[in-house]
Amino acid sequence: MKVFIVGGTGFVGVNLANRLRARGDEVTVMGHTPGRPRGLDPAVAVVAGDGTVAGAWQERIAGHETVVNLAGASIFARWTDESKRVIRASRILTTRNVVDALPAGGSVTLLSTSAVGYYGFRDDEEIGEDAAPGDDFLARLCVDWEAEALRAQDRGARVAIARFGIVLGPGGGVLGQMAPLFRAFVGGRLGSGRQWFSWIHVGDLFGALAHLAGRRESEGPYNLTAPEPVTNRRLTRELGRVLHRPAVLPAPAFAVRLALGEFGEVLLRGQRVLPRRLLAEGFRFAHPDFNGALEALAPTL
Repeated sequence: MKVFIVGGTGFVGVNLANRLRARGDEVTVMGHTPGRPRGLDPAVAVVAGDGTVAGAWQERIAGHETVVNLAGASIFARWTDESKRVIRASRILTTRNVVDALPAGGSVTLLSTSAVGYYGFRDDEEIGEDAAPGDDFLARLCVDWEAEALRAQDRGARVAIARFGIVLGPGGGVLGQMAPLFRAFVGGRLGSGRQWFSWIHVGDLFGALAHLAGRRESEGPYNLTAPEPVTNRRLTRELGRVLHRPAVLPAPAFAVRLALGEFGEVLLRGQRVLPRRLLAEGFRFAHPDFNGALEALAPTL
């Protein structure tokens, strides 16, 4: 395939581009800053552009069979009015511009990112793709974000919405942030530790995206999460085990809220999300259980 990845110079984008290139696809990535990201296969083409602004980068989308939209500013920070504006604009405006760049009446596939934050907070409820959205900031953002992507159907595109869980992989992501804390003996659960953590191994993330790209019948929302969500308590215990460090310094809920404000609720509550549609379509996870995924990643942490 000829694949264009918007927001392709970050942790997920670089890994996805390399995986696609290794299997023989022709890949172009677009990122906000000029220059070539570290670790990117030299055969992958790079385009610099600001996705929130219409520009010449949109012309580069023409001729690609699959467009993967990964763009979005990181949510892993204290949310202020300004940071929420940036988080929202980076997703809504970029997705709008991507859709506007798609050829009308074409046969393009758009794989557009969303997040399991779509569902809001539901305690221990098991959540599939047919669940209603939540009503917090992240849930409302996901609803609007997905609506922008689904406009591509009016241009003749097939649209699959990939609701990402937390991506576990080497070289970055959430484990890249957590592992140094554990090595410094300051790792531990957040709040009660009972909140659910819906995750996916980066290899399965790529496999799921390839599944959605190659299966013409796959449309609409898909949960890109492993079949076995874990609690935050189990996550920290197992991470401490593979790093040979104790997980004995919990962060009290009040401290998380004090440090991160509204975003702290995302970490303290979570969602128990299941990949029901992927499983129904016969997708097989290489890393379906958390312990096995973590053991596979341990040498890279």
